[in-house]
Amino acid sequence: MARYTAAVCRICRRENAKLFLKGDRCFASKCAFERRPSIPGQTGPRRGKLSEYGLQLREKQKVKRSYGLLEKQFRSTFGRAERQKGITGTNLLLLLERRLDNIVYRLGFASSRSQARQLVCHGHFLVNGRKVDIPSYLVNKGDSVTLREKSRKIALVQESLETVARRGLPNWLELDKDAFTGRVTELPLREDLSVQVTEQLIVEFYSK
Repeated sequence: MARYTAAVCRICRRENAKLFLKGDRCFASKCAFERRPSIPGQTGPRRGKLSEYGLQLREKQKVKRSYGLLEKQFRSTFGRAERQKGITGTNLLLLLERRLDNIVYRLGFASSRSQARQLVCHGHFLVNGRKVDIPSYLVNKGDSVTLREKSRKIALVQESLETVARRGLPNWLELDKDAFTGRVTELPLREDLSVQVTEQLIVEFYSK
């Protein structure tokens, strides 16, 4: 599976937004975006005025990189959102939020989405009692996500669960830390999402 392997702090600097790609480090004073928010590379600290296309592209890139998807995966998700009833941009964000790797991250089992994706791929989680190792698996209302018993001593998971209060738990999820289980109590609504994005720009980008 193709994946981005370069320095992720450059992504936040390029998108001029903190995307929380490095877990706890993003909350600390060591955050590269806080120390040096300029565009990486030789372009220097200046940010010129973007064209209409540039605004649309940057908004698309910001969401795609925040959820850790490559272009083909993101475009496929957009196509699915487009075929659903309702507002395409909202559908897109809600589909991204329902991905299993994002749910694992939101519940606090991982400190970043990339870490959550790795845990899912290695088969550490059960959905409704069955092992699921597909990060793009879409959870539904009432689904339970449980860390397998043999995986509960993983240091990264334990450390992440200790800091879940700092990141905050979405109101559409429930977490039982003692049982290492989370549950989707409701499907998320647009107002439940903390993503600072104008999703209509993404729709306009793909509509060209």
